[in-house]
Amino acid sequence: MNSEEAYLTIVIPAYNEEKRLPANLEKVLAFVQAQPYETEIIIVDDGSTDGTVAAVRAFAGRHPRLRLIENDHRGKAYTVRTGMLAATGRYVLFTDADLPTPLEELGKMFAAMEAGYDVVIGSREGLGARRVGEPWYRHFMGRVFNFVVRLVALRQFQDTQCGFKLFTREAAHDLFRRLRLYGDDAKPAKGGTLTGFDVEVLYLAVKFGYKVKDVPVEWHYGESSKVHPVRESIRMFQDVVRIRLNDWRGRYRQPVAAKGQMGGRPPEAHD
Repeated sequence: MNSEEAYLTIVIPAYNEEKRLPANLEKVLAFVQAQPYETEIIIVDDGSTDGTVAAVRAFAGRHPRLRLIENDHRGKAYTVRTGMLAATGRYVLFTDADLPTPLEELGKMFAAMEAGYDVVIGSREGLGARRVGEPWYRHFMGRVFNFVVRLVALRQFQDTQCGFKLFTREAAHDLFRRLRLYGDDAKPAKGGTLTGFDVEVLYLAVKFGYKVKDVPVEWHYGESSKVHPVRESIRMFQDVVRIRLNDWRGRYRQPVAAKGQMGGRPPEAHD
């Protein structure tokens, strides 16, 4: 595939995903092969210590639509950023390796893009959203975090943390270059990491005048042993405060690239 002709890029961060990534890659490939447009798939490995890289290489050797980027272990935020900046598709989606939101939900996202939005985020809250299998205490923790986000940084979004977000390529490249919490100088990480980078991206999108839409989606809970929920929740709270401090200190400079919708009407997608 000529990546310059890609209509969509799907970015998937991966850290020690040897067991579940191959099956999920089969699902991704089946989905993109059913679409009428060209799709680029970028797997960004976050310094995995298992067989993740070998598994992805095996797929890449058989599927020219897929490419692998290998990073040092610096956490999910830096990993997603790497993939978003490398994307060549007209539209760029990032989603988690366990595919908690079915790719079929992209139809809703494209409809919002067609209406003129630059950033469309999946939301697990609101009319039409569906959470499957989530323990009550994890939902409660998420609502507490969202309360803090709305109090400190972003009042308009009920869910900033759903790992299913679609950008125009222009918006993705501009916004992810401007991240300060986990940018080029991101430090080496230990184990799995959850951060507030989603909040920073959306904060910058709103600040710089991009049109942002949240769309209710279906989402399936998957337990992960890679992160410590309490420790990572504290880190995320700290990140939200750091975002406001960065803004007050003038660390977020005005964008130099012209903004605007790239693209046109998305081709009809198949379930």
